[in-house]
Amino acid sequence: MALWRNGAAAAVLAVPTIQKNKRAFLDITTREWFYTGVAGTALALHFVCFMYSMRMTSVAAGTALVCIQGVWIVLFQAIRKVSYRMPVFFGMAIAILGVLLITGLDLGQGREAIIGDLLALAGGVLAAIYTLAGAAARRTMNTGTYATSCYTITAAILLVLCLLVGQPIWGFDATGWFGIILLTVCAQLLGHTAMNHLLDALGPLTVSTLILLEIPGAALLAAVFLGQVVPAATYLGLAVILVGLVLIVRGQVPPKTVAT
Repeated sequence: MALWRNGAAAAVLAVPTIQKNKRAFLDITTREWFYTGVAGTALALHFVCFMYSMRMTSVAAGTALVCIQGVWIVLFQAIRKVSYRMPVFFGMAIAILGVLLITGLDLGQGREAIIGDLLALAGGVLAAIYTLAGAAARRTMNTGTYATSCYTITAAILLVLCLLVGQPIWGFDATGWFGIILLTVCAQLLGHTAMNHLLDALGPLTVSTLILLEIPGAALLAAVFLGQVVPAATYLGLAVILVGLVLIVRGQVPPKTVAT
């Protein structure tokens, strides 16, 4: 699924990108290729972790854990001496508490659920790397050139991984192909590409927080279509994560000054 959605999205985006600038991909600098390569690699590994986690833990828990990439972005940026206001770190602590609530509850679900949670957490770290590297690349690259290049790298890595582990990449039934098409259009072209477009204007932390909308949406859809009913306390963990990440976003807004 990840291979096809990235490969198809790259093919679709390449057409208008080349029509607009025939040298779009020939003029990419070494610096831009570096950050795009890091982003594409991180995105490929993110998909590997997330897709496997969905087989092992609940959709609600896995989505919540992978979507806390904002916490990892704050951590990575703080290591690079980027300063944040105290509410950001307070929100980060609350979000981590939500993670502990969810993973603690899954201890009773068995070893497989815990491994799924850890894979989702790893997917969140990789998503943060993808977002930060993409923000660096987007400083000098337009959306079409960056997204096409990044998705191509991601698809190439995923193709190699599929071949190495013997994962079938062809021969799906009509329902499978329909699902892949929906993923390509909705999740990749309208989802990831829109986020990549906003990176330059809003910054990586704010963009990563927009992804929080996936958490309640995924939990609701999983309950309706997959019949996944998780413990009520898991929803408490989801709510705690959302509160923490809202504080992270609000903490980035400088306080208003009143003119005297």
